[in-house]
Amino acid sequence: MNAIINVVVDGLLWLINLCYMICHNYWAAIIFFTFLTKIILLPLSIWVQKNSIKIVRISPEINHIKASYFGNQEAISEEQYKLFKKEKYSPFADLIPLFVQLALLMGVVEAIKRGTDLIAVPAKTGGITLIIPMLAALSAFFMCYMQNKCNVLQAEQNLLNKYGTMAFSVGLSLYLGFFVSVGVGFYWSCSNIFSIIQLIVLNIWINPKKYIDYDALEKSKEELQNAKKFATVQRKENKNNPYRKKEKSDYKRFLKTTDKKIVFYSEKNGFYKYYKDIIEEIIRRTNIIIHYITSDPEDEVFAMESGQFKPYYISDNRMIILMMKLETNIMVMTTPDLDNYQLKRSYVKKDIEYIYVPHDVNSVNLSFHQEALDCFDTIFTSGPKNKQEIAEREQKYQVPKKTLVEWGSSVIDDMTASYEQMTANEKHSEYKTILIAPSWQKDNIMDSCIEEIINGLKDTDYHIIVRPHPQYVRHFEGRIEQLAKQYPSDNIIFQKDFSSTKSVYMADLLITDWSSISLEYAFSTMKPVLFINTPMKILNPNYKELKTVPIDIELRDKVGISIEPQDIAQSIGPAVAKLLLDTQFSRDSMLQLKEQYIYNPGTSGKVGARYIIDRLVQLSNTNTKGE
Repeated sequence: MNAIINVVVDGLLWLINLCYMICHNYWAAIIFFTFLTKIILLPLSIWVQKNSIKIVRISPEINHIKASYFGNQEAISEEQYKLFKKEKYSPFADLIPLFVQLALLMGVVEAIKRGTDLIAVPAKTGGITLIIPMLAALSAFFMCYMQNKCNVLQAEQNLLNKYGTMAFSVGLSLYLGFFVSVGVGFYWSCSNIFSIIQLIVLNIWINPKKYIDYDALEKSKEELQNAKKFATVQRKENKNNPYRKKEKSDYKRFLKTTDKKIVFYSEKNGFYKYYKDIIEEIIRRTNIIIHYITSDPEDEVFAMESGQFKPYYISDNRMIILMMKLETNIMVMTTPDLDNYQLKRSYVKKDIEYIYVPHDVNSVNLSFHQEALDCFDTIFTSGPKNKQEIAEREQKYQVPKKTLVEWGSSVIDDMTASYEQMTANEKHSEYKTILIAPSWQKDNIMDSCIEEIINGLKDTDYHIIVRPHPQYVRHFEGRIEQLAKQYPSDNIIFQKDFSSTKSVYMADLLITDWSSISLEYAFSTMKPVLFINTPMKILNPNYKELKTVPIDIELRDKVGISIEPQDIAQSIGPAVAKLLLDTQFSRDSMLQLKEQYIYNPGTSGKVGARYIIDRLVQLSNTNTKGE
């Protein structure tokens, strides 16, 4: 080790002497020496600049991971590791420049001591030499100031880190200036000044703004901040949560139950409708016990408990842990992004078959993240378009093939059954009724053009029912009340009670934007839809890479008519008349489209149950043979 140190010191001493031979003055020689070391270490400085840009560039993804898995450090570490590996970023590499600088400083200390006459120590000699520690501290201050302002990584630190680093650096420089030789203190000052110049040059040469999406970065910071606030609120609520004992009891009961054949997971109350027909058919045909997890302690399923149906309340946070140690043969979910965010495939049982059941018949390629379904084994597909786009994605991106079950839609089946059970008087009123049912996405009808729609229809004989999305009512009830005052008419109703779906079935025409209710309404009542072309909600910006046209777009002008928001005033009247009168939108035409685009109308529950039962039999036989 001493031999290596001596080689480094000898090299630096030779370089200082060379600089002295050129400058004939040790003060000037140190300036020149510092400049040369910056040139020699320029490749390292460029690498540090690029590495700093890289970590800030991926910071939105890091913040999203931290927000998504907030409170679960194990999951955060795992996801960050995957991201760093993908981006070829090593956080430990940031320590290399620090070690190089420390090694250089120690070498310079010894080299100046051996080869120059600048060896006076200000703390001992005093006098004019006290200028050196002041210069070192001042240069450190300006270097930190510029780093806080211009350094791509330092600029993103919080105030405590910024000014804490500044205080430490100024204090260290002042200390060094007092207790090392004036030559070393002068070198330290020169190094700080050249670092400032280098920072400015590198920021011009490799401009961070060309690589970093600062808007996305700010949004991700806001997302993380909201996650922290939510966690704080949740912790307070959990302390007073009357369901804590129930959750603890259900969690233990679930884990103690052995030989669980099948588990269903529901995010909240109301999701049972997506499984209803499948579960009821399994219970009717077999003696298999259904284990049903819900993250809503007041879910309606607790009133349905029986010998074959076992519901459990497990909150979102505890569900993350439960999923990691899950043991069952089949897990059925309506939650996408398995293994991408909080919910992971089991670490304990590797051969669980994960089945995805869709909420609606809309395009998964358009309305989900690109990799949302990649980690499922089986997908219940709603129709040929849905199956086609999943198969095309598997082929195009070389992702693992899944079992694609030609299933259908339990929601449409149940809505159809409910509609057909209604009497003729319940299905139709004396006047033609128009239902306005927007989505809950940005720039939806309620936010962008509800007045134009109502103004275009209010002087007609139509009855108008405005039924906003439940989330819209929750957040903007005042807006709805203001509209009700603005249009005080018996023919215009603003509906905030969603306990009944009668208004959906009795409407002769639906007006919506990109809500999934459009196809559910059209294929359960066989009535047309008027679409307002508000901006699409696109979660996968690369959806056009697949040749398969999303069903949301393809059916838009088959089950109805679409118009632009700016054309509402002149187009809505003729469009409504055409939809109500044209045979293109007759019941027979709608029925034909339904049979073409939706699998197994009326029997999706039986199809789904049959697949699950057959798979459980196959798995049981496989296990028996294995034994």
